[in-house]
Amino acid sequence: MLVKVFGAAVQGIDAILVTIEVNSSRGCMYNLVGLPDSAVKESQQRIRSALQVNKFHMPTCSLTINMAPADIRKEGSAYDLPLAIGILGTDEIVRADKLGDYLLMGELSLDGSVKAIKGILPIAIKARELGFKGMIVPKQNAREAAVVNNLTVYGVETLKEVVDFFNDECALEPTIVNTREEFYARQSQFDLDFSEVKGQENVKRALEVAAAGGHNILLIGSPGSGKSMLAKRLPSILPPLSLAESLETTKIHSVAGTLGKEGGLISQRPFRSPHHTISTTAMTGGGTYPQPGEISLAHNGVLFLDELPEFNRNVLEVLRQPLEDRKISISRVKCNVEYPASFTLVASMNPCPCGYYNHPTRPCVCTPSQVQRYLNRISGPLLDRIDLQIEVVPMSFEKISDVRPGESSAVIRQRVIKARHIQEQRYADQPGVHCNAQMTSRLLAAYAHPDEHGLQLLKTAMDRLNLSARAYDRILKVARTIADLEGSERIQSTHLAEAIGYRNLDREDWAR
Repeated sequence: MLVKVFGAAVQGIDAILVTIEVNSSRGCMYNLVGLPDSAVKESQQRIRSALQVNKFHMPTCSLTINMAPADIRKEGSAYDLPLAIGILGTDEIVRADKLGDYLLMGELSLDGSVKAIKGILPIAIKARELGFKGMIVPKQNAREAAVVNNLTVYGVETLKEVVDFFNDECALEPTIVNTREEFYARQSQFDLDFSEVKGQENVKRALEVAAAGGHNILLIGSPGSGKSMLAKRLPSILPPLSLAESLETTKIHSVAGTLGKEGGLISQRPFRSPHHTISTTAMTGGGTYPQPGEISLAHNGVLFLDELPEFNRNVLEVLRQPLEDRKISISRVKCNVEYPASFTLVASMNPCPCGYYNHPTRPCVCTPSQVQRYLNRISGPLLDRIDLQIEVVPMSFEKISDVRPGESSAVIRQRVIKARHIQEQRYADQPGVHCNAQMTSRLLAAYAHPDEHGLQLLKTAMDRLNLSARAYDRILKVARTIADLEGSERIQSTHLAEAIGYRNLDREDWAR
C-alpha cells in the first residue's frame, strides 16, 4: 500500500515542500531514500521505540520510503512524526484519507512524545502558500506557527494524539494567536531607557542621529565612560518594526532556533552583542549545513561589537560586504544560501591599550606608536563604513549624582520616527533605499547638496582638521539626517558643522 505524507525542508529562511512516500511490499527490508542525513536515517530506531511504547507495531513487511525531491538534502530529526504516520498508514493503523490535508513536522522521543524543532515559521508560511488545510506540530512550536493567518495549527504532545486525530477518535484544539494585538502591545516595552543615563548629551544626540538615518556609529572612550550602557539603549529609540519586518526577522530566528518557548512574532528590533572571540563562521553564518550568523540574527536591528579592536581581523573584514549589500551569500559545495543582513552597526573601543588616552584626570601610559598601532587594528575600509565616530568622555561627580531624570527614550523615539517618515517618502520610488545611510552618489547629489556657504565650511573643515576624502559622502549623509530631524528641506551650515563633529577618527592629528 502506498501512502503519502507531507513535510518540509528549510533552505536559508524559506521552506520547500517534502513529499514522504511510504510503500509496503512483501519482505522484511527497510529502505529510506531521498538524500536523508544521518539524523533522518536514525529515525527508524526512534520510531520503532515510539510505536512499541504506544502499543502500535512496525509493519511486518518491506518498507520503501522516498523523500522527494531527492536532490534536496533532508536534515535533522524533524521528519520523525511524518515518517511514523506514513508507516502506520501503510498498515492501515492510520486512515490515509486526511493525510493529504495536513503538513506534519516533529521529533519523536523513545516514549512517543513529540519534541520541538527549529524553523517551524517558514514551514508554516509554506503550508499556507500551498493551500494545506492545517499543520500538526509539536506543542512547543504551536504559537510560533499560529502567527501565520488562514492556517489551522494543532499542537500535539504525543504520537497517539496524532493517530487518534486522523482516525477521528479525538479532536485536537487549534492554537489561535491574535498576531496583531500581541505584536503592537509589546512594541514599546523596553527594559532600558535613556532617561536613566546621566549626562552624555552629545553621545545621546549622536545615537539619535544614527537611529534617525540608519547610520553606523563608533563610540570611543575610556573604560567606565558609559559606551556599552549607551549602546544597549539604542533599540529603545529605533522606529518600531513593521509587520513585514517582524515576520522576516522572526523567520531568521526560527531557523536558528533562538525564539524561545513563547514563540510568536518578534516585536522589538534585535540587539545582538557577540563576544570578541567569535569565529568568522559564527559571525556571518555557515557551517556544513548553513545556519544564520550574528549579522543575520541582527537583521532589522542592532549589531553591537564591544571592544572592536579585540575582534579577529578576519571577522571584522567579512563585515565589509554585508554592510554595503545588506545581505550575506554563503556558498558551499552542497548548497548556496542567502540570508538578509540589514543591521545598524554599533561599535565601541578604548582609545589606546591602557584605555586612558585623552582621559581628563588619569594619565595614559602608552606611547604614540602604541596608540596608533591599536587604532590600526581597524582597517580603513571598515572605518569608512562607519558614519559617526564619537568620543565618550567620563562624567564628573556632579553629573553622576544628579537625580533628575534625563529625556526619555519615548520622546527621542518620536523624533526619530518623524525623521524616518520623511526619508521613506523621499525614497519611495527608490528600491532598496529606505534611509539616508543607504543613499547612492546620485541621491546625494539630488538631496544632500549643500549651498555655497556650506561647501565653503566643508572645504575649510577638511583642510584644517585634515579630514580624509572618504569622509565627504559620510558627512553629507549625516547632515541630511540632521536636517530631517529638524524638518529642514535643505542642508544648512549648522547641520554640516554638527556632522563634521562626528568624524573624530578622520582627523590626522587624532592620537598624535
